[in-house]
Amino acid sequence: MGGIEYFVIGMTVMFALMLLHVPIGFAMMLVGFCGYATLVGFTPAASTLMTSVATNVSSFSLAVVPLFILMGSFASLAGLSDDLYRLAERMIGHRRGGLAQATILGCAVFGAICGSSLATAATFGRVALPEMEKRGYATSLASGTIAAGGTLGALIPPSIILVIYAVMTESFILDLFVAALIPALMAIICQFVAIYITLWRDPSLAPAGRRYSTAERIATAKSALPSIGFLVIILGGMYGGVFTVNEAAAAGAIGAMLLAIARGKLTVHTLRSTLIEAGRNTGMIYLIILGADMLGYFVTITGAPEAFVSFIQTAGYAPIVVITCFVLMYIVLGSIFDTIAAMLITLPFVLPVVESLGYSVIWWGIVTLAVIELGMITPPIGMNVFVLHAVAPHVPMSKIFRGVMPFILTDLVRIVLLVSFPVLALWLLQ
Repeated sequence: MGGIEYFVIGMTVMFALMLLHVPIGFAMMLVGFCGYATLVGFTPAASTLMTSVATNVSSFSLAVVPLFILMGSFASLAGLSDDLYRLAERMIGHRRGGLAQATILGCAVFGAICGSSLATAATFGRVALPEMEKRGYATSLASGTIAAGGTLGALIPPSIILVIYAVMTESFILDLFVAALIPALMAIICQFVAIYITLWRDPSLAPAGRRYSTAERIATAKSALPSIGFLVIILGGMYGGVFTVNEAAAAGAIGAMLLAIARGKLTVHTLRSTLIEAGRNTGMIYLIILGADMLGYFVTITGAPEAFVSFIQTAGYAPIVVITCFVLMYIVLGSIFDTIAAMLITLPFVLPVVESLGYSVIWWGIVTLAVIELGMITPPIGMNVFVLHAVAPHVPMSKIFRGVMPFILTDLVRIVLLVSFPVLALWLLQ
């Protein structure tokens, strides 16, 4: 058999293992190792696996990942999400749909810190959904807002997924962070537009809330000042050149821990559970990275990426047609897999094609994350929808899917703009 046949068999086996609920990191590593050993030999495969483990575990760039995860865990413990949501609600919650917009802003900031769409959807399912339902918001709009808001964190720096993409593509991490700023702002605006259009069609879905007094707003702002200061110091220091990305992650982890201590939230029990949670999430991400790395060696040696590039070039398809096909593929994958897994599985053969078409690796990273995150709320699966339903089982999944439809439509417009005008992602780098 030729390399392409081995590639097809390997991918089939991997997807079969995932259907059997084998963790995706293990599935990728097993297929990559066995495929590489079949084509090259057991000893070279074992040597490659050990080298991959040593390289990735000791990677200075990847050290950002556990630090940002730890920062997110301590920030969640310190109540940062509650602070930001309460502040946004006091400021704009009196408008019709203002509480939904406050939820979007809270999801955006918290998602950027914790780095997980699923965790953001679960957190705000507990924090924001009861508040919106208590104030007369339709369940479909409230749940749809939270599920859609959960997708924002992947693009808003500092983003763990952008860090992993940068490491895997040997790109400069800060370049990806800067490139994500305008698309992230577009994502927030598009979700605001989705809320506006929904309420324009049916104002009864979200009654106007009460207007808080200036004194109440000032009091809320004061109570949220430590959380705001924390974000300003970390993000401002990173973009202002005071911190490197690694230093910002370390300072953020320490700062979030100190904030939790100052608020009396850090006990022996909560410290232990927070460290266990951060360690579990870090281990899961590293396993996926190691599995993807080994799978990448196997895919490369089969010659599948070169054959794929050659096929695309020979077929003569217009670049925009190829990119559109990739976008549709990622929407499907995003609805099935975790964002990191969907990205890393496909990088070995998608990225060479994108580069051969003359597109920027930085731009493609932004587009990839935007599209995969859209898949997280796309029927019939939509992982964010499933997570939100698990947190709030009284909300039927049909209502959540109905609620996310306006957000899906505005996100599609945003993706079309990003694909049509790459300058939207690259302008700040020029």
